[in-house]
Amino acid sequence: MGKERRQFIRPESLNLLDYLVIDDKGRQGEHSMGRTLNVSEGGILMETRSALAANWKVMITLGLDEELVDILGKVIRSTPDGETFHNGVKFIKVSAEKRATLQRYVKAFNEHFADNDGNADG
Repeated sequence: MGKERRQFIRPESLNLLDYLVIDDKGRQGEHSMGRTLNVSEGGILMETRSALAANWKVMITLGLDEELVDILGKVIRSTPDGETFHNGVKFIKVSAEKRATLQRYVKAFNEHFADNDGNADG
């Protein structure tokens, strides 16, 4: 079978994310999946099953088709929403290469989910 070539980005690849919690002492904690609610070049608003503590760092893996990028962020806030939590995360230490992928991700996400008006930057 040849390599699959999609003409359009799958919305579910923009919506789902993977994250790894790093506590204030640098220890790795929970590794889980979440959902992108909103994203900008400065940060992300993500829905998770667990609350994330303010000032903890999270390594977030975002997917754009077959391309994955890991971005380190700092939790600004975590707000309960029923059985889930909305976590505002500010991105830190984004290299030029990762920033280019992030810009493409933000553009694609906003094109697919333009009616979401949350603020990801905290």
